Amino acid sequence: MWCLELLLPVLLIIHDADSQWNVWVPRDISAMTNSCVVIPCTFMYPSSIRPYRGIHGIWYFGQPYPQLFPPVVFKSRTDVVHESYKGRTKLLGDLNQRNCTLLIGNIGAEHSGKYYFRADLGGANIYTYPDFAELKVLDQPTIDVPEEIVSDENLELTCYVPDNCPDMTPEIQWMYTDYLPDPEFSSDYVEESNTAVMSSTLAFVPRPMHNGQLLGCRVYYPNTTLVYERLISLDIKYAPRSVWVNISSEVMEGSSVTLHCEVDSNPPPRISWMFGDQELLWDTASNVSLSLDDVTPKSEGIYTCVGDNGYGVMNTSLYLSVRYPPREPVVNESLTVQQGTSLALHCSTQGNPAPTLTWLKDGELVGTITADELSVLEVMEITPQGDGQYRCLAENEHGRASSSFNITVEYPPVLLEESKCTVVREGVQCVCMATGNPEFYLADLNITINETDNRYNFYTHTDGHMSTGMIKLREKGERVNNGGPAVNVHCSISNMYGRESVLLELQQEKKYMMAVIVGTIGGVAVIAFIIAAVRYVGQNNKKENGNPRQDVVLENPALFYSAVKKDKQNLRKKVGEDGDFQPVGPMAGLERQELNYAALEFIGVRPREGAPGRGDDGGNYMEIKAK
Repeated sequence: MWCLELLLPVLLIIHDADSQWNVWVPRDISAMTNSCVVIPCTFMYPSSIRPYRGIHGIWYFGQPYPQLFPPVVFKSRTDVVHESYKGRTKLLGDLNQRNCTLLIGNIGAEHSGKYYFRADLGGANIYTYPDFAELKVLDQPTIDVPEEIVSDENLELTCYVPDNCPDMTPEIQWMYTDYLPDPEFSSDYVEESNTAVMSSTLAFVPRPMHNGQLLGCRVYYPNTTLVYERLISLDIKYAPRSVWVNISSEVMEGSSVTLHCEVDSNPPPRISWMFGDQELLWDTASNVSLSLDDVTPKSEGIYTCVGDNGYGVMNTSLYLSVRYPPREPVVNESLTVQQGTSLALHCSTQGNPAPTLTWLKDGELVGTITADELSVLEVMEITPQGDGQYRCLAENEHGRASSSFNITVEYPPVLLEESKCTVVREGVQCVCMATGNPEFYLADLNITINETDNRYNFYTHTDGHMSTGMIKLREKGERVNNGGPAVNVHCSISNMYGRESVLLELQQEKKYMMAVIVGTIGGVAVIAFIIAAVRYVGQNNKKENGNPRQDVVLENPALFYSAVKKDKQNLRKKVGEDGDFQPVGPMAGLERQELNYAALEFIGVRPREGAPGRGDDGGNYMEIKAK
């Protein structure tokens, strides 16, 4: 009430300055039912008015206009009041001191409303102040609950009870707090605008488990039977705290599957099913199911259920595995490479489970077997043997698929050591084995012999990359300085990667070696016999071939046959027996068409070291390559 005492002189000063009718009452005031309430009141009037019969006052309920006959709450001149206020009201203030404070006891809900004061200074100086005090009669205390209670954030709940009855002081207790984690209590008393409020505050940190729990505030007046209670149910807002989905599953291509998701949160969340960055389905509910029909490998991946209720976001993912057989592998295109090139052959496919990838070359296993969707076969410095068909085979438990391509290896020509000249019954036979179509060059005659030269018996046979050429020289050659026959035949071959030439060595065939019959005792006789046989062969060659331009001189009287006899015999099976060669002519073309059937490609290799080159004898000549 000390506030009113301080405020009254100020109001009087304002009144004297403005000379107006003014009143001060609390705009809002409250009390518990069956208790009492004091409505503070101070009024003012113009200083020019002199009350000559004293000051009287009237309190109205509901409205300020007497002509409408509002209920009279209190009247200072008489005891005539509305029946609902009989014996309940009392003026606590001194009207002569401009204090119009009113006490209302044993109030009920029907007493809630607006209260107006009317000053009567005598004569025409009667004035009803438009300002009012609104009384609220409560049957339970007030609990101040925040608009939202968020889990894991500090929460304060305050229970209020009015304390505007001088003879009754309330006390406050909290109910159902045993389950709360570390609750704290505090009390306060607030007096404002000549009204008083007592409060008790409960502080704690709520958890999602407290959602829906009851809390209560109890107010009682000592030495009375008045008890008031207020119960509330906690609405704890919390972010999704659990998201449940199916466990990761496997399905076959073309089948159907349903994915389930449940979210625990308050309020209910917005649930969405995501596949990567794509939202497939959403709904505001506690659970949502996603159905997938006729799944394909594109359906495989991570599916995520996201729950978002504005207080937090939570998600859980599952992996959907789609099983299917391997697809046709993607491999390199067929290619042609040069010998010595390093290659990386790639094979990629798709399959679930991951297929095993096997590399095959011409049907045989090469490299390692890889359990993955990509396999790289490293071929380091490829050789001619690397030429062929390469196949990548993909297999898993649901099927298999494969793809193939070809690698052609090109390289420089190679002359084999089996290339040589030997003495046969009809003369000298020269065989040239090479990777390519060989040709022969007679250095003594400065001519090149191949299939187009009809003067000589020339034959070729091709088997894969290998070609064998053979000529037979029946003429006797000129004598060299030591008197022996001379044979000076070159075999050469070339392609875009290089050239190789060799001087064919003259060797004697083993069928003329009589030393194996005679033994060590007859060694000298065997040598003499061989010399005689060679001269005999030379004379026959001169008789059979009269063209002096094709005479061949044999240098070494002691001739030994090389290990190419077997190869030569195999060759004869292709082109005819010894001594039965067909002259090159119109019919020879047909025979050559039957024998020359392989298309040869080459890549670079080194020439054989020590092999005499084509130009070793210093002769100048032209080459005519066989077609």
